[in-house]
Amino acid sequence: MRCTAIIVTHNSGASIRACLEALAGEDCDIVVIDNASADDTVRQVEPFIASHPARLIANDDNVGFAAAVNQGARAAQGDILLVLNPDAVAEPGAIAALLRCIGMTGADASGGALLEADGQPARGFAFRRIPTLAALAFEALLINQLWPRNPVNRHYRCLDADYSQPHEVEQPAGACLAVTRTMWDKLGGFDEQFFPVWFEDVDFCKRLRDQGGRIFYCPEARFHHGGAHSVGQLSFRARQIFWYGNMLLYAEKHFRPAQVIILRLAITGGMLLRSLAAVLGARQRPLGETLAAYWNITATIWKL
Repeated sequence: MRCTAIIVTHNSGASIRACLEALAGEDCDIVVIDNASADDTVRQVEPFIASHPARLIANDDNVGFAAAVNQGARAAQGDILLVLNPDAVAEPGAIAALLRCIGMTGADASGGALLEADGQPARGFAFRRIPTLAALAFEALLINQLWPRNPVNRHYRCLDADYSQPHEVEQPAGACLAVTRTMWDKLGGFDEQFFPVWFEDVDFCKRLRDQGGRIFYCPEARFHHGGAHSVGQLSFRARQIFWYGNMLLYAEKHFRPAQVIILRLAITGGMLLRSLAAVLGARQRPLGETLAAYWNITATIWKL
């Protein structure tokens, strides 16, 4: 099996070279899709592709993560497509471990072990279960932040799982997701309605499993992951609109209409709590700015 790594960048100049250099010793082609970076990302990538089996596609506009990954898939030649974040740095042999995992299990997709700064697995992030209404409502209402090990969150985030052993999972993080070309083409790739980021990987795994596909977690495929380098550049308002907007898009695709209404109510209540915390908390965001952001986000959620 031949692997093609698909890496989407957006102002990723500080991290992309480490990601690429780690892949240089692996038997893997590389396609970098740059989403209109304003920093030196492209200049960091160009010297690498001059001497490695790699290709750079530079978009004039930020088309979003899902659309950029689909671009990369169309340009890829591999039997296995590895969607990899630019701040994910592979340990030696990680790609080979992913390919072995897929070959031995007959899986349609697999995810590697994403490691924190201390080298420990990113528990609750590396893989999760497909979200239920309760899981998303608990997240929206801040219950998971206030009581992280509540039964719903513990089940959803697989907090009690053994991260040292390979096993079948429902949804690996899109930061490191390997998919067979056959299954990718069958599902039509990521849904580009999820813009600019979030929930496109959850939706893909849900559709894959609905087709009878299988996904495995491969702990021997180890990647050091910085986390959220691009979304950290978004404003508070933009993060909330995109996060909750894509959450609702996912719900509208996979939940019943009554469940979507319940989720909208949960998001509205959760955003009110977040706004109060922003005004009364240590940073004390201005009341007018906070109310304006709350109204904009609420209007978006309810499509007013």
